[in-house]
Amino acid sequence: MSIFWLAVAAFSIGTEAFVIAGLLPVIAADVHISLAATGQLVTVYALTYAIGSPILAVVFNDFDRKIVLTLALCTFIVGNLIAANAGGFTSLMLSRMLMALGAGLCMPTANAVAVAMTSPERRGRAIALVTSGLTVATVLGVPIGTLIGAHFGWRSAFVLVAILGTLALAGLQFGLPRGLPRTTATLAQRFAIARHGGVLQALGTTVLWAAGAIGAFTYLAVPLHALGFSTTQISLALLLSGAGAATGNLLGGALVDRLGSLRTATSALMIVIATLVAQSLALKYATPPFAAALFLAMMFAQSIAGWMFYPAQVNTLLHLAPDAPMIALSLNASAMYLGIAIGGAAGGVVVASLPASDIGWIGAISVGAALLLHLFRERRQKLRLAPLAG
Repeated sequence: MSIFWLAVAAFSIGTEAFVIAGLLPVIAADVHISLAATGQLVTVYALTYAIGSPILAVVFNDFDRKIVLTLALCTFIVGNLIAANAGGFTSLMLSRMLMALGAGLCMPTANAVAVAMTSPERRGRAIALVTSGLTVATVLGVPIGTLIGAHFGWRSAFVLVAILGTLALAGLQFGLPRGLPRTTATLAQRFAIARHGGVLQALGTTVLWAAGAIGAFTYLAVPLHALGFSTTQISLALLLSGAGAATGNLLGGALVDRLGSLRTATSALMIVIATLVAQSLALKYATPPFAAALFLAMMFAQSIAGWMFYPAQVNTLLHLAPDAPMIALSLNASAMYLGIAIGGAAGGVVVASLPASDIGWIGAISVGAALLLHLFRERRQKLRLAPLAG
């Protein structure tokens, strides 16, 4: 039952992280700032998570896991309540940083607790159950939060997330034992793994993929708004995107088992590039009714392909660092959030200076760079292994 409450915590964190994408125009109008500036709420959250998560994991290494989770969720909840009562952009920005610190401490700890509480043969399923909270959040939490924010004000979305976080906190207080094993790696151990050539290049691929694919999702409401979508229709579009993400995650895992990580990741990145380009073409050249249908179709396909890449990338890193799987996965999470931060910053520049139709081009360039780095790393690895095979 404790694993379930860890998944609820992940659900609340995933909802908060991505619900902002559907509320950007509403927040911008209410706080009287530009869409580009509002988008930096995503950038500061992702950057704080990427930098803060590994540092906090080391700082709280010797603390009881239950205490760490309690502190993390309390910080996350307080951040959401501050956002709900924010008087301006500065307090909103600070609240997002506070949320990111709580989330960045909570998620690695939740995965470590899931591992500690289960037998070796069930650990994979335990981690999958915890992280499924993030996937379910993209399907249900984000569109529901956007819909509530649209009808009751954007502040209500943060109240919803605070309530979800409080439910998870209450469940863990009653269901989680004290004295769980502590296996957090030191910063030196993390850097040692990251310095490995293949790992570093794989993490670079994750950064570029996230900057392009998830960065484009951050500003999804902008082209949808340009197409004439109401806030309710944007919520439904986010539901479609979330369904694509969940489908892609499951499909990616199945394809890795059948085709291997290389072919799955390569195919996924190529499809993401094609769909992002097609989104820009639809916005720029298609007639309005057809443009909306084509954009939604390409958005759905991009979500499938984008999250089809993730299981393949995780599998690649587990093979590159077989002796330190948890460190590799933690580094990959930080790389993903660093990419989201870069994508959010770049997207803000695009929104401020270029038409909404250009968001797809920029995202495709970043994912194209991810594809090139991915293929370069695979080629180098094959050349390195070739003399051994001979």
